[in-house]
Amino acid sequence: MAITIKELRDNTGLTQKAFAIKYGIPLGTLRRWEQGESRPAPYILGMLSMLIPSSERYSEIIQTPAGDKYYYDKSANSITDSYGNMIRISTSMEGVKRENLPLYVKDMFDSFYEIRAKFEKDCEYDKKEDIIWS
Repeated sequence: MAITIKELRDNTGLTQKAFAIKYGIPLGTLRRWEQGESRPAPYILGMLSMLIPSSERYSEIIQTPAGDKYYYDKSANSITDSYGNMIRISTSMEGVKRENLPLYVKDMFDSFYEIRAKFEKDCEYDKKEDIIWS
């Protein structure tokens, strides 16, 4: 059975509005797709499927007690969050206690989100100010 646009959106944990903004889809169009009033072109579903993690493509799903899902790809030695952010890791996860792994992965992604927000803030500041850092 082919995956639906709603299933893809559910995999991200995003609201309709957030999903529409993130992927550049008009909100009304997304709603019509999800309600079955119309269907996205197959290539759109294909492109979104490549961007959004799904359990079929990963070696292991790592889930926190709060329900956050992360996808481990052993062959690429990477972990991806439900938004499609991928972090390559250089260490093997063999032997890591599975009870601790969700905590480590969540901490890694929280640090990633924090540093990305700082980077974006710096870039926005730079656009407004006439400063050259040294």
